[in-house]
Amino acid sequence: MKTNNDSLILKNRLKVARAEKNLSQGALAKEVGVSRQTISSIETGQFNPTAKLALILCIALDKTFEEIFYFD
Repeated sequence: MKTNNDSLILKNRLKVARAEKNLSQGALAKEVGVSRQTISSIETGQFNPTAKLALILCIALDKTFEEIFYFD
């Protein structure tokens, strides 16, 4: 992993994990208490979720943090 924090970019596999559960963006959003736009923004990398939201997403999708989120 890179040591310069400025070069760490949080990426995710949220779309893949969501598809594995056959959930639409809207359905996942409703389940975790955010808007569909928030889910879309996370999936496209425009928004990084808070630690709390990231963990809620992991629980909803039955995945570990490392299975969904990673640094590139």
